[in-house]
Amino acid sequence: MQATATQNPPRAKRQKTSFKGIGRAVKYLTHYKSQAILPYIFLVIATLSQLAVPRMIRNVIDAVTSGFLADQVLQALDKIPAAFVSTVLPKILEALKYDPALTLDQLKVTLEADLGNAPRALITALVAIVGFALLRGLFSFLQAYWAEKNSQSVAYDLRNDLYAKIQNLSFAYHDKNQTGQLMIRATDDVEKVRLFIGQGLLQLVGAVILLSGTVIILFSSNVSLAWTAMPILPIAIVLFGVFAGLSQPLFAKVQIKLSTLNTVLQENLAGVKVIKAFTREKEQQTKFRTAADDTMNQAIAVNRLFTFLFPLVFLIANLGQAAILYVGGKQIILGTLSIGAWQEFSLYLMYLFFPIMMFGMIVTQMGQAAASADRIFEILDAKSDIVDKPNASKLPAVKGDVKFENVTFRYVGGGDPVLKNVSFEVKSGETVALLGATGSGKTSIINLLPRFYDPTEGGITIDGHDLRDVTLDSLRSQIGIVLQETTLFSGTISENIAFGKPEATHEEIEAAAKAAAAHDFIMSFPDGYNTHVGERGTTLSGGQKQRVAIARALLLDPRILILDDSTSSVDVATESHIQEALETLMKGRTSFVIAQRISTVMNADKILVLEKGEVVAQGKHAQLMEEEPIYAEIYNSQILSHQNDAVAEVAL
Repeated sequence: MQATATQNPPRAKRQKTSFKGIGRAVKYLTHYKSQAILPYIFLVIATLSQLAVPRMIRNVIDAVTSGFLADQVLQALDKIPAAFVSTVLPKILEALKYDPALTLDQLKVTLEADLGNAPRALITALVAIVGFALLRGLFSFLQAYWAEKNSQSVAYDLRNDLYAKIQNLSFAYHDKNQTGQLMIRATDDVEKVRLFIGQGLLQLVGAVILLSGTVIILFSSNVSLAWTAMPILPIAIVLFGVFAGLSQPLFAKVQIKLSTLNTVLQENLAGVKVIKAFTREKEQQTKFRTAADDTMNQAIAVNRLFTFLFPLVFLIANLGQAAILYVGGKQIILGTLSIGAWQEFSLYLMYLFFPIMMFGMIVTQMGQAAASADRIFEILDAKSDIVDKPNASKLPAVKGDVKFENVTFRYVGGGDPVLKNVSFEVKSGETVALLGATGSGKTSIINLLPRFYDPTEGGITIDGHDLRDVTLDSLRSQIGIVLQETTLFSGTISENIAFGKPEATHEEIEAAAKAAAAHDFIMSFPDGYNTHVGERGTTLSGGQKQRVAIARALLLDPRILILDDSTSSVDVATESHIQEALETLMKGRTSFVIAQRISTVMNADKILVLEKGEVVAQGKHAQLMEEEPIYAEIYNSQILSHQNDAVAEVAL
């Protein structure tokens, strides 16, 4: 019988534990110099105050026990017959650890002194305890305050760096990354890093100081008891090290699941009208529930790990406590350990176990913060495809001569090129119309002009300057753009029109609005130009948003104007007004116009007809009608369509 070979799919490589990101995040504290050190100075003072308290408690107990014993011994001495003083007294002195050579009178004087000093020692110790408690409380407050201030400062810097980086990343990067993924990194991931820097890191340093100080004190007070407690330390440290290595990749997966959940939420909120219009609420709820279940299950997997860790740590601590109880109890019975010293050791022993318990919470925070920090610096380290050259020069004021030379362009990971050997030349002040079916490459051409993308092959020049040799700011500041998908921001209409030129006067804003046929509808609102638009301009109609966007571009008075199907969202009457305004404003400017309707491009100085990424025809309307059958076919099909629509309206 011939065996059938089964090829198993390759196992995914386990994500390596990395704490480089959290180390880089901690370095942000160096921006604040001495301020960053303050919480750690206060931490040291507060921890030393805490370490002093068990010694004071020992003094309290010793003062009480010594006073009590002195009183009891004085009473016992009066009952000892004189005949037994010489034989019994030395044994009493030896038991009480006094000089056996003391006489009875000398012993009474010493015991009376101890009895008299006991209240004073008790009060001194109690005052010291209160003093150390106040000192610890004060410096714990200062430590927490400055740690929180530092962590908030680091979070502030990280968020600003992330925002600046995201703003500067190229369109290609945003094409590959979802908005929800970026949002979660700037919010939840930064918060997890902040919590570690403000709490976890401080707790880690505090635990190390408390542990080190406790170990030193334990060995200085009772070596045998100290060695009894020591075996739990290496076991606990190894245990937490193993769990830290296991937990960090799990926390990274939690953040990935949370990002997916946030993406689903963001997309659903942005498309809530579409969801309701197509009655897809239940399907979208199922999609969200699936993402929420994945996030919950991953979080449970992490918690399962730690629900195993903490009972194990408690078991180790209890075993250590049992061993110390046994050894310490024997010493008390043998008289080599006082009750006060035992109580002091027991309290320091709690200080030994307490940092070990803290390491559990610290490992949790560190694992979360490390995973989040890696995700943050993944963005901060991302390389933008579109950047200024090191020696890039500022583009001077341009006339508007544009030239495409054998331009081929493909999107990253997009496969076949969307533009193939595109070449054309536009003189200053000319209007160029781009015409073609969806996917023919019209939008790709206008995306290359302001360097949203760079050509894969070939070059583009403005007034002879290669776009890759000039700075992005100087290039884009001379190009006005109205995209097909209109985006407005929360604020007033006036603020949206002046978005690219915040210093513009009201007269300039109003002039731009009039040119875009927006002034009349703006003044129909009670607050006029101070009318607030909703999120993404939802309180305005599609045509109104488009006209505001046109006014925003025109306010810049650009030498080069790009209109990406900018009249697609307006009615015929409004389109006519806009076209009249644009024809006046485009005089003297190089203008690129994309339009689906051929009627809007008939008066262009040059029409480029694109098909599958290639310029298949170019020229003026009359020339193309005579010489290019593709253009004539597009024209005739649209004219016939308009005529049929008109007949249908008359029939109705």
